Order: sequence, then C-alpha cells, then structure tokens
Amino acid sequence: MPQMSRQDPLIENHTVDYVPPAERHGKARDLFTLWFSTNIAPLPIVTGAMVAQVFHLNLMWGLLAIALGHMLGGVVIALASAQGPRMGIPQMVQSRGQFGRYGALLIVFFAALIYIGFFISNIVLAGKSIVGIVPSVPVPASILIGALSATAIGVIGYRFIHSLNRIGTWVMGSALLAGFIYIFAHDLPADFFTRGGFNAAGWLATVSLGVIWQISFSPYTSDYSRYLPADIGITRPFIATYLGATLGTILSFAFGLVAALATPEGTEAMVAVKQATGWLGPILMVLFLLNIISHNALNLYGAVLSIITSIQTFASQWTPSIKVRVVLSGVVLTGCCVVALGASADFISQFIGLILALLLVLVPWASINLIDFYIIKRGAYDIASIFRADGGVYGRFNLHAIVAYFIGIIVQLPFANTSLYVGPWANLVEGADLSWLVGLVVTCPLYYCLATRPHTQKVRAARLGYSD
Repeated sequence: MPQMSRQDPLIENHTVDYVPPAERHGKARDLFTLWFSTNIAPLPIVTGAMVAQVFHLNLMWGLLAIALGHMLGGVVIALASAQGPRMGIPQMVQSRGQFGRYGALLIVFFAALIYIGFFISNIVLAGKSIVGIVPSVPVPASILIGALSATAIGVIGYRFIHSLNRIGTWVMGSALLAGFIYIFAHDLPADFFTRGGFNAAGWLATVSLGVIWQISFSPYTSDYSRYLPADIGITRPFIATYLGATLGTILSFAFGLVAALATPEGTEAMVAVKQATGWLGPILMVLFLLNIISHNALNLYGAVLSIITSIQTFASQWTPSIKVRVVLSGVVLTGCCVVALGASADFISQFIGLILALLLVLVPWASINLIDFYIIKRGAYDIASIFRADGGVYGRFNLHAIVAYFIGIIVQLPFANTSLYVGPWANLVEGADLSWLVGLVVTCPLYYCLATRPHTQKVRAARLGYSD
C-alpha cells in the first residue's frame, strides 16, 4: 500500500458512500495480512482446544476436520471480499441491490447487532487479559482501556486497520510459530498422539464450526476491500482473502488443539497455552491482548457503518461526515462499556451463544448475496440506484430476495442446535449444527429460480428504463 501523503487525511473521510476511482489504493496482498492477523487470537485458539476437550478428536482427525471446515467456509468470505473493488461500497449498502432499499434494513440490523455483540465480548475479554497480565489494574479500568484503544483504531479507519494488520501478520505469525516449536521441542505427554480418536459427531461438529466461523465474517469483508482499484479484478482479492482467512484460523485452531493435548486433560484452554509454552507464554498473552484490541476495531468499524447505513436509508441526500462517524463511535463505545461493566462472569459464553444463534440469519443472506452478484448480475450493479431514495432499478423492496431469505431461515430451524434454540432434528448428528448446510442448499436454488423467472426479467427490464 502506498505511504500516506500529506494530502491523505489521518482519519478516513468516507463512510457508506461510494469510493471514486481516483481515491482507490492498495494491493490485493493487503487482504491476506488483514484476515491472517485478525484470526490469530485467543477466541479461535480456545475454540480449537474444544476439538480435543469437547469433541474428543485426536490430533490427526482434529487437524483434518479443522482444515476442511475452514477451507470450505473460506470460499464464502473470499467471494464476499472480492466484491469490494468492483462495487466500491460497504457490504451492507450493497445489500440494497439485492433486497431493495428498505428490504435491506433487516439484514443491516442483524449485522449491527452481531458487530456490537462481538465488540462487547471482546472488550470484556481484553479487560480480563489486562488483569491477567497486570493484576493491580481494576477490572473496570481494564475494560475501558481495551474499549478506548479499539475505538481509536476504528475511528482512524481503513488505512490504519490495514497497516496494523500488516505488522500483526509478521508479529503474530512469528509468535505462533515460536509457540509450536516450543511445544514440540519439549517432552510431550505419552498420550499426545493417541488421546481422543475418531467419532463422526465430533468430526462433523468441528467441520461445521469451521464453516460457520468463516461465514460469520462475510457481512463486512468488502468493507476492507472497497478501496482497492476496480481493475484489480476478482481473482486476486479472492485468493488473498481466502489464504489469509483460512491459514490464520487453521493455525490458531490447530495451536489450541496442540496446547490442549500437550497439557493434562481438562486444563482450561488459555491456561493450557501458558503451561505448554513455558517462558514464551506471558509474551504470547501480551501479543494476544494487542490482537484482541486490533481485531475489535473491525467490530466497531462495522457496527458504525451499519448504523450509518440504517440512518442513510431514510435520508438519501445525506452524506455522513467524518464527525458523524466519530460521534457515533463514541455513542456505541459508551453503550457497550455500560453493558460490559455490568456483565456477569459467564457473559462472554452467553453472548457468543446469542451471536452464533444469529448466524441462522446470515447463511440465507450470504447465499442470496453470492448468487445475485456472481451468477445473476455478474457484478454489474447500478451504484446510483443503490443511493436513490426510491431504490432506483432495485426498488424499495425486492420480494423475491425477501421471500427466499425468510424461507432460508425457516428451513434451518428444525436442524438448529444453538444455546438459545434446539430444533426437533438438531441431533441427527449429535453435537453438530448442520442448519447452515440446509440453509445453503435451499436458499441458493430458490433465490436463483425466483430472480430469473420470466416475469421477474420483465420487471427488471422495465426498471432499467428508469429515468428521473
């Protein structure tokens, strides 16, 4: 990415508006460093430890399931990311081209809720990490430090986020590699390679977890590729995002699995990391803390863009300024801190359960988004219509997308296996939530059929003649 010139503002000056070609910059490799560094963090490591501790897989079967799940799910996040250079707008704004101007509001609401949920969870986690490193710092102060640091990064915006993650790729990647070397260079438990085994339920649950993990990022991936030059194409952003997202998460999940197997059975995941890595453990804890803060900036950034998108839906002539984004960031920060400071001891697990349940609404959206962009419209959207008060060629509501979306949610419910709701067929494969697969299989062909009906084509053709 080119160095920031004197004319480049320190704080990003775009919000949800279109990024014109003259302001495009960066390389596809920036997407690799962003998604690689973002995924080397405590949460994926803790989740990777579950492969041995909860799903009872051994090293070989665990690694195979981890790799397969993330490689499959990575296709979704990479295809979403590759849309950014072509569109030049945030992912949620782009949804107006599929659901209509007002039809997209429900998707934007769910996306904002997910961002805010992860932001709160991460500032609680950051606060606990600070206390773990410096016990003399009170928990409330630790939470505020983590929240303010992430907010500062999110307010500065796109360039700074990418810059931090370019550095983070080398630092976090090297630290994780050093951790692996340390563990395997020391004596391993006698049952390291044999603890656990193969069971179909645990294996499928691990694969599903990897797929869901990747899909959860898809609502905001193009937010971080929209500044790339339009002529960069589809292939390079796809490959860079795919490799970054999958390699980062596979390594983190694998590290959690290895640390769990290298310590006595039943050891808590992050305690296992400390024990297994010896003198390197405290250093890793500090680096993980910094990565939590950096990653959490993405959640705040996405939440603010989603809120602005919602407001701008009802005020089509309004172009939000830098000041608006800064003020909204402060409002979100204040509200999240109030919730985090009053959070119970098991808040993170409860909130993550809620967020994972909300993924039921992301799978149909991702299905419609990808089918519409790559197969139906093939990347040809009318950007001006996306910002028109009446939706232009896309209208206020696209009933075909809305119907397909809700049916995609409904068909998942019988198979859902979440902390909030368990469907009657949730245990077809014990412990594995396969609702995402049903959602994909039903929504993709349903939306394609509805969107390509002869009547639909006539309506689209009439709208293409839309004039002021």
